[in-house]
Amino acid sequence: MFTPAWKKNAEHLVRGARKFLNYKRDLLTDEKIAEIESRRDDLVKAIKLKDKAKVDEASKQLRATCEHSLPRLKPQGWFEENVEVMFVAIVIALGLRAYYLQPFRIPTGSMQPTLNGIVGTQLKKEEWPSLPVRMVEWVLMGRSYAHVKADKDLKIAISSSGIPLMRDFQFMHFFSRSEIYFEDSSPTLISRMLGTDPLRLPAPLNPMYEVGLVDALQTASSKNRVIPAGTTIAEGFIDTGDLVLVDKFSYHFRKPKRGEVFVFDTLGIKGIQEHSGPQGGGSHYIKRLVGVPGDEISIKEPNLIVNGQKAGESQIQKVAEGKPPFSDKHKGYVLAQASLEHQRYLVQGDDVMKLKGKGADPGMREYAAMGDNTGNSLDSRYWGTVKEYNLVGPALFSLWPIQTGHWGLIK
Repeated sequence: MFTPAWKKNAEHLVRGARKFLNYKRDLLTDEKIAEIESRRDDLVKAIKLKDKAKVDEASKQLRATCEHSLPRLKPQGWFEENVEVMFVAIVIALGLRAYYLQPFRIPTGSMQPTLNGIVGTQLKKEEWPSLPVRMVEWVLMGRSYAHVKADKDLKIAISSSGIPLMRDFQFMHFFSRSEIYFEDSSPTLISRMLGTDPLRLPAPLNPMYEVGLVDALQTASSKNRVIPAGTTIAEGFIDTGDLVLVDKFSYHFRKPKRGEVFVFDTLGIKGIQEHSGPQGGGSHYIKRLVGVPGDEISIKEPNLIVNGQKAGESQIQKVAEGKPPFSDKHKGYVLAQASLEHQRYLVQGDDVMKLKGKGADPGMREYAAMGDNTGNSLDSRYWGTVKEYNLVGPALFSLWPIQTGHWGLIK
């Protein structure tokens, strides 16, 4: 506190010279290393003598020696320094994403009201709020406005099975988008960069249906698959799905717990591909873990039955009983809708799903996953179990938007 400034500066210079030697030793000659160490020793002695004049002279000599010790090395400019900082930041971010925390966007409404998916609402452009209001809504609510019109006649391309060629995809790993292909489409790199061919939409297909795409497709079906020029394809606003952080670390040290929200990849889950419509195209799903290895799962609406008894976990009970934030709209566990097209696992009240536990091969123990909004969820009732090797981790934190009531730790 009472140390004079000249002495503090000199002590900082001593430490700085030591760091310089440690960082640049492989580039310095033996003579320069010896000279720097000698100048540094002179400064240390001057500090001990408390002679300000000698300290100033020794500091000057040490600085000059360090500055001229690498005459051929070009100093880093501002551009190189910023590139290096950005590169280090990217490496750290990728490391965190690979081993500890991974961001995940909720794509559908299967976990409502616990977590929000991407939802569209029709609203005519003349009814939109002003630009400043829309900007505030985007920051606080993740709400964006979409207005897409056909600038020419567009004939929708179809697959060999007669289905319109459309797809969901991830843009830059964070933004969910969709595309529609037309008979004159040529999805080249340049056309995708221009965003003109195929037609790129600002959200996945499900919410785009909700803001006018369904009407545009119906118009096309009545006109030999042609969307006429001037047709409004989308008009309204899109509320983004919650952006959550997934803890990829915990499952290496503890077993998954029944009742927690978790994320898993869909690799090898054949039933997802069989049942997948627009909401089944993702490579990862987020659901509530309702069954662990060895459990026997069934549904007696509105209750989830685990090993012959009502599930006792608090969050599962909230879903079954419609306790806040759940309501009549999102109340209880319901059986899968019967279908002859694909196998379904929990269609009747006496259906039981048995999860492999002890005795299963490594990585093949089984878990059951269901959405909190089971009336609108593609989950284990339809495509079966999640294998242990599919697990990614528990959903930890809802990061954004901040005004949906979900910000914070996920329960």
